[in-house]
Order: sequence, then C-alpha cells, then structure tokens
Amino acid sequence: MNWELLPQSIINGILTGGVYGLIALGVVLIYKSSEVFNFAQGHLLMLGAFITWWFAGADETGEELLNLNLGFAVIAALIVIFLLGFLVERLALRPMTGQPLLSIVLMTLGMALLIEGLVSIVFGINVKPNFPAPISRIEMFKIPFEYQYNGIIFVQKLRLAAFLVAMFLVIVIGLFFRYTRIGLAMRATSEDHELALSAGINVPRIFGFSWAFAGVIATAGGVLLAMLTGASLTLSTVVLVAFPAILLGGFGIFPRGDHWWHCSWISYRNCQDIHRD
Repeated sequence: MNWELLPQSIINGILTGGVYGLIALGVVLIYKSSEVFNFAQGHLLMLGAFITWWFAGADETGEELLNLNLGFAVIAALIVIFLLGFLVERLALRPMTGQPLLSIVLMTLGMALLIEGLVSIVFGINVKPNFPAPISRIEMFKIPFEYQYNGIIFVQKLRLAAFLVAMFLVIVIGLFFRYTRIGLAMRATSEDHELALSAGINVPRIFGFSWAFAGVIATAGGVLLAMLTGASLTLSTVVLVAFPAILLGGFGIFPRGDHWWHCSWISYRNCQDIHRD
C-alpha cells in the first residue's frame, strides 16, 4: 500500500461523500413518508443532470442548446423535476394504494427503466463531458502535508465547492423540516399516517410533496456530480454507492427529541407555546 496517497484518498473520499450524503437524503425522504424504497431515485438524479445539461450545455459539435447560464439552467431543471415528482406520485403511486409493498417496489423499478430508456432516446448514450461548471475542473490548491513522508495534498477546487454546496443544502433541508408547516406535516405523516389524517393533514398531497422534494434533492446531487464527471447514464448507479451512507445514518431522517423544534405538526401549537415560555 502506498501510504503517501492515503491522506489524498481520505480528503477526496470526504469531499465526494458529502455529495453522496445529500443523495441518500432523497432516498430516505421517500421511504419515511410513504414506506417505499424508491429504486428510481438514481434515475431521477440522472434525468435532472441531463435536463440541466440540455438547458445550459452544448451538444457534441459544441453548439449551444439553450442560451441559459448554469444558475438559471439548474433552477429550470429543479422546477421540471419537482413537477415530475408530483406527476409520478399522482399517476403511478397513488393508484397502487393498498397494494402489496412488493408491487409498489416493482413499479419504481419499472419507472427507472422507463426513465433510462427515455434519456437514451432523447439525449443519447454518450457521456456529456462538456457539462458546464462555475470552476474549472483542473483548478487545484495545495495543502502541505508531513507524516512519515513529505508531500502535498491536491484538492480540486470544484470538488470542494460541490462538498460545501451539498452541506449547505443538507442544513437548509434540516431547517425546512424543523420550521416550515409543510416540513412539519411531512414529519408527522412519516410517523403515523392515520394520526396525521385525524389531525387534518392531506396525506396524499404530502406524499406528492415528498416525491417532488426527493426529485429536487436528486437533481441537486446529480448536477454536483455531473460537474465533476460529466452527465452520463452511469449516474443512475450513484444511489447504490450512497446506500452505505443510508445504512450508517439510518432511515430516521426526521430528528426526534423533547425540544420544541422536534415537535410534529400534531403538537405544533403546544411546541410554539413552549418556545414562547
């Protein structure tokens, strides 16, 4: 084993793992809200990356497809995937309410194959290495490192930026589930569907929001990865790589505790009273 490369590998693993953690969050979101493991999450990630490339990238000849900068292209892709998440829940998941869990899981597998086929037809099967990025992929900065061996750790600026963006989004998602009414309703629904219904929560609508937000998270992760490696069909397999993060972190996405910000929609007003006191 080349010990000189160990610090370099650790740094790269941490930075890439932050993006994988964001992707894993989308898988857990759907599982906690609807108790369905969505095998199409990776394909939503891939689709979001290709849609972003279509809005802001260039084809193989170098010609611009649409004259949008990367920021507007990402926003447009997020809107498309958000609406697609609602559509998938309404047309595919909701009609299967009450069906065996295996049937719903197989539905997500079929949806994954459908998305992969459509992406292959519309965008082609070739890798899109010209995915736009705000920072050049070759820009590095050096960290002097001394431990048995004198050396330098090279950190890719774009990889570090992707890690920071992923961590920022994880914090935003956590705040969303703690402070917003929709976030509280999604947490309450994940804990008990019948109790949420009795509290006046529209559970089917919350399911739709869950799939839509999971698609948004997948798109964000797909864009961050595509900036590093380019858009390709293999992005759909990233969920398998993120699965260890799900196992280590657990499927309990929603924090629990006795503090007021851990309360669910059902006890929302009591939580506010505690906070005021």
